[in-house]
Amino acid sequence: MDAAFTDEQGEIRRTLRELLLKRCGPDGIRAAVRTPAGYDEPLWRQLAERLGLPGLAVERRYGGVGCGPTELALACEETGRVLLPSPLLATAGLVAPLVAALGTHTQRTELLPRIASGELTGALALPRAPLSAALGLTGPGDGDWAGGGRAGGVQARPGGDGRGWRLYGDAAPVLDGHSAGVLLVAARTGGYARGRTLLFVLRPDVVRGVRRTRLTALDETRPQARIELRDAEADLLGRADDEVPAALGRLGASVAAMLAAEAVGAADRALELTVEHVRTREQFGRPIGSFQAVKHRLADLYVSVQAARSAAYYAAWVAGTAGDTGVAEDANMADTSTAEDASMAEAASTAGDAGVALAQALETLRTVTAEAVQLHGGMGVTWEHDVQLYFKRAASDGLLFGPPERLRARAAQLAGLFAGRPEREAVAP
Repeated sequence: MDAAFTDEQGEIRRTLRELLLKRCGPDGIRAAVRTPAGYDEPLWRQLAERLGLPGLAVERRYGGVGCGPTELALACEETGRVLLPSPLLATAGLVAPLVAALGTHTQRTELLPRIASGELTGALALPRAPLSAALGLTGPGDGDWAGGGRAGGVQARPGGDGRGWRLYGDAAPVLDGHSAGVLLVAARTGGYARGRTLLFVLRPDVVRGVRRTRLTALDETRPQARIELRDAEADLLGRADDEVPAALGRLGASVAAMLAAEAVGAADRALELTVEHVRTREQFGRPIGSFQAVKHRLADLYVSVQAARSAAYYAAWVAGTAGDTGVAEDANMADTSTAEDASMAEAASTAGDAGVALAQALETLRTVTAEAVQLHGGMGVTWEHDVQLYFKRAASDGLLFGPPERLRARAAQLAGLFAGRPEREAVAP
C-alpha cells in the first residue's frame, strides 16, 4: 500500500474543503436541512460543476471523473467535517455503482451521465433490513430483506401488457428517498416458493402509485423517507438472472470506506471545536485546557481519531484494489461458477476489512462527541451549539450503519476466527 496521496487526490480534498468553508457555515447547514429537498440544491449543482462530485467514481465514458473509492472517501471526509446534508452517499455511493454493475447498456447510457452531471439524484430502497446487513457488513446479506414471505416488504409482478413491472409495498428508512429523482427498489418476485430479489428502476416524479414521506430523524443532516408503492410502474434493472445480493455484497467495502471517512471527518471537527473551547473557557482563573486531566482526555481522543483515519484510508485502498487481481477473468479457470465463487470470497474478505474500519470510525465518533459534550458543559447540549449536531450524527450513524460490535463480529466470521465454535458465539448480542 502506498500511503501517499496523489496530486489529483490532494487537489480534490483541498478544493472541496475551500468551497465548503465558504458555503457551509452552521447557519447554512441548519437552513439547508429545512428546505423541501433537505439539502442546498445550488451548492450540490456547484459541487457537480466544479468537482464532478456526483460522478467521482463514474467512468469517463459516461461523463464521470473516473476515480475510485479512495477519492470518494476523501470527499466524504470533508463533507463529514461540516455535516454536509447532500445526496452524495445515496447517489454516488449506492445508486451509480449499482447501475454501472447491473444496468443494461441503455440504462447506463441514460442514467449515469445525468447522475454524473448532478442533474439526477438517486436513492436505494431496501425494505426489510438495514443497509449494513444488505451490504454484507453485519450479516451474510442473502436473507429475505426485500420481502421474502407471502406479504411485507416490496413485491413485484409483471405488468398486465407484458411490458414493465408493477411494485407494491413500502420501505423505510430510505436515505434521501423523499427527494431522489430515481429510485432503485429491491423487490421480491417469482412467488412464495421460488421467489428471488431483484432491483427495479423507478422514476417517482413521472409514475403513479408512489407516495414519499420525509421522516423525522434524529440527525436532520441525513434525511430519511418512507416510500409507499401502490401498483407503481417500474423497469427491471439489468436482467432477471442477475444476483442482486452478490452485487450489493461487492459494493459493501466501498460504502463502508465512505461512511468511515465521513465519521472520521466529523470526529476530527468535533475535536477541533472542543480544543478551541477549552482554550478560552476559564475556571479557577485559568483555561480549563491547562488542567492535566483535560489534556490527557484530549490526547486520547486525538490518537483515536488518527487511528480511525488510518483505518478508513486503508479500507478505501483495499476497496479500490479488490478487483485488480483478475480472479474472475483468469483464463485458466474451468468455469464461470468457479470464478464467481472466488470473486465473492474476495468481496467478503474486503467487506470484513472495511467493516472493521467502519466500526472503529463509528466508535471513535461516538467517544469524541460524548467527550465534547461533557467538556463544553451545559452549552454542549443546547440546540444553538454545533456540538449537539455532531453528537446526533454519532448516535444516528450507530443505529443506521452499526452497531460496531456487529460489524466486528461479521469481520471475525469472515476471517474464520470462529471456525469450529457454536454459531451463537460468533454473533454479537
